[in-house]
Amino acid sequence: MRIDILTLLPELLESPLNYSILKRAQEKGLLEIVLHNIRDYAVNKHRQVDDYAFGGGAGMVMMVEPIDHCITKLKGERPYDEILYLTPDGEKFTQRMANYLATRSNIMMLCGHYKGVDQRIRDHFITREVSIGDYVLSGGEIAASVVVDCTGRLIPGVLSDETSALTDSFQDNLLAPPVYTRPADYKGWKVPDILLSGHQMQIDEWRHQQSLERTRRLRPDLLQEEK
Repeated sequence: MRIDILTLLPELLESPLNYSILKRAQEKGLLEIVLHNIRDYAVNKHRQVDDYAFGGGAGMVMMVEPIDHCITKLKGERPYDEILYLTPDGEKFTQRMANYLATRSNIMMLCGHYKGVDQRIRDHFITREVSIGDYVLSGGEIAASVVVDCTGRLIPGVLSDETSALTDSFQDNLLAPPVYTRPADYKGWKVPDILLSGHQMQIDEWRHQQSLERTRRLRPDLLQEEK
């Protein structure tokens, strides 16, 4: 899988994308992440990438030309399954979306800044607009790192135990059950007996019931989405 990220701040992404699971995925050759500085595609010597909005108003807008030049160049080199724009007013990013993206071969991500990008980029290039939550960040880089991390770990072969991802929160619209490890008794705080019983079917049922209870209590909206 290859992910091309268009950004004004590539250095902001270098650290989170080169550690832990994502580093392992890239070393295994399962994931390739390429950062592209939009300023390299600017049309003047000042490397200008933003300008005032037509019609007035506060804030600057990312210009159409540099982004067009970058996207057009990359599209000329390979086909893309999705071209994502990270923006607060996009579709909410979910585990289901991550599952889908993990099955794609080539993805491009555009990180927004300022008051956003010229609408013509959204109209003519973007296939999906994505938001990681109902709040505004200073730029799309942090959002892009979230999407890459969540998606990258789902690529087959990335995790040591691939079944681990199947029991994550939000798979099947449920939160994960509580988990415990040794010691079984710490300061009188005991691990539930069922987990020490060795009866796997009963343990699985207990975990499922715990997931349901936790979801009803903390995220009842997830159960409503399932209906």
